[in-house]
Formats: sequence, structure tokens, C-alpha cells
Amino acid sequence: MIRQEIGEIKKLFTPKNCSITRICGCYVDGEKNKKTELKQAFLALPEEEMYKYFEILRKTLSGTLGKNLLTLEFPLATEAEGGTQEFLLRLRDSRLKDEVLLDTFYDKIIEAYEYVGNYLILVIHDVYDVPGKTTDGIGMEDASDEVYEYILACVCPVNLSKPGLSYNAAENTFQNRIRDWVVDMPETGFLFPAFNDRSADIHSALYYSKDSEDLKEGFVEQLLGCPLPLSAGGQKETFHTLIEETLGETCDIEVVKNIHEKINEMVQEHKEDPEPLILNKNEVKSIFASSGVDNDKMASFDQRYDETAGNDTALYVSNVVNTRTFEVKTPDVVIKVNPERTDLIETRTINGRECLVIELGGNVEVNGITVRSTLRDNEVNE
Repeated sequence: MIRQEIGEIKKLFTPKNCSITRICGCYVDGEKNKKTELKQAFLALPEEEMYKYFEILRKTLSGTLGKNLLTLEFPLATEAEGGTQEFLLRLRDSRLKDEVLLDTFYDKIIEAYEYVGNYLILVIHDVYDVPGKTTDGIGMEDASDEVYEYILACVCPVNLSKPGLSYNAAENTFQNRIRDWVVDMPETGFLFPAFNDRSADIHSALYYSKDSEDLKEGFVEQLLGCPLPLSAGGQKETFHTLIEETLGETCDIEVVKNIHEKINEMVQEHKEDPEPLILNKNEVKSIFASSGVDNDKMASFDQRYDETAGNDTALYVSNVVNTRTFEVKTPDVVIKVNPERTDLIETRTINGRECLVIELGGNVEVNGITVRSTLRDNEVNE
């Protein structure tokens, strides 16, 4: 899914656009016991409660693609009878009215979800009449291409509110506040089926994780049966390892700077594209080769990539490179440069020592104080 498609679904979680047919939930305590269940028509909820649920649902579709939001593909085996995808499809088609299916769904989550404490499982069913669009992307409210029927599920921690003082208006006094159990924003969740190309894709799901480094692999494997990609941090570490191991002793500032510049150029070329920029093995190889990496180093690139990342692993540019800054770091000095002006820095050998040389252009500030350039002063005096 792309940002626009995710945004289109999030817009449904408002009173004006809401078409949610049903909401169900199960409250689970720290011992994995079901304490109570919720099941009712969504539009029958009090307005204040409805807004709270909207906030939770929108949060389940929030975050960065490739970090918090991941489109997962179902292996073919999961679509056979008794598979995870086949079960989710039956759950969706039941419109959450089959109590046996619902209980089985809750049991699957309780068994797979590792969490110390209480939590609330929420799941909604919705039928979205997808409006058509003209060739130039303008929506046509009265022209529907298809109906997108889906479920959205999430798991929300339930914690005691903080202790404190509260004001009792009836008695006009301050009293110890009564602590109660509060539903927090979701830790994880998923949308099934995915809304790819503004259409239901029953072969994939959109998965959400609040913590982009803790994707809960066991939970996903048991509940969805889908393989997870590398986490955002894992992709960054993999990319850095590829550079360091491919270049070896020739890994210097100039080559790394060239790689950064090549990727930044690609980002600028694709900045209008709705899909996030992703690099496959061949694209990474091409960037390395055009950045000055020696041919003898590139000879073993394919094998090194397969061993480090995996042959079919793609890397999100937003995960592996910070395109907003170029950073040079030593144990005692950190220098950050505008990524479009990496030409201002270079390495030179001065008095037998390798040095980083930075061109001072325009105004220079030190600790917020504007200082004068010695070279500029000398030119004026001459």
C-alpha cells in the first residue's frame, strides 16, 4: 500500500465518512484470561465513545511505510483450508457475527501475543464503497468502481491511570484521584485485506507495529503466517555492513560521500512518486559501481549481498540513509553537512596527518556567535 491508499482508509474514521458496520473486542488480563467482550453495531455507540475508537483506529494506520507500516504477502500455503489467510477471509466474510470464529480469533491472539499486563483486542468490519477517479486523479463521488470489505484489528495495552489529586466540584475540595484502567493507543495491528491499487488484495495485509524495531516476529508468524522483512534498524545495519565489507580497507570518506550523493539524487528524482523508494540488489550494486568502488571489490558483491541481506531482500532508502544530513563523526568531533553540499568537505594529508578540510562559505557561527573569516580579513587588509 502507498501513503495515499492508507490515507484514504484513515479518512473513513470520521463521523461524516464512517461506514463501519460492527465493532467487537475482548479484554484480556495479565494471566491471559478473557475478562469481558464487546460486540455491537458501531453506529449505535455513543458519539463520545465513537470518537475515542476513531482515534485508536487511525493510530493503527499511522507511522512510516517500511518502518511502522509493512505490507506483508501471504505464502500460498496460508490460503489453503485451515491456513491463516483462509481463516481471516472467513472472519471478514462473517462480518464479525460468527461468535465461534470471533472466539477462535481472540484465542489465536492471546496465544501468540507476548505481553506482561492487561490489553484490549479490538476488531472492526467495514464495507467501503470505493469512489471512482478520473484519469487526472479527481474523485467522482457518484461513480463507484467497487466495494472494499475489510477488517481492521489491533491490540491496545490497558494500564492504570497515574495517581494524583483531583478537584471534586460537588464538594469543592481536592481529593485523591481514583485510579482506573485506561485503554492506551495500539501496540500492534493489521488491516486485511490490503487496499492495493485502491482495491482489495486478499493475498496481502498491512501490518502495524508501534515499535519499528520490535516487530513481534512470533506474533506475526502465528497469527498471519507472513514472513517479516528486516526492521528499519536491521536494514540500516545491513546496508552499512555491505559498504564496509565490500570496500574493506578502501572504505574512505570520498567513496561513502559518492554513495550518499547518488542515493540523494535518486530521492530527488522520485520525490513526486507516491510509492517509497526501495533498492533491490541490482540497484545497490549499480550505486556502488558508479560511486568509485573498484571492480575487484565488486566481483564478490552478489555473494556478499546474499549472505548479508538475502537475495530477495529490498531496502527502503528512508531506512538506510539519512537524506536530510551528511554526518562525519570522530570520537571527539561531529560534523553535519547539508546533503546537497557535500562538495564543501574533502580529505587532505597535512604535515603527514590525514585531515578533514571544510570550506567556510558565507556567514560562520560558533556557539551562536557570528565570527569573522581570517582569510576574508586578510583580503580586506591587502
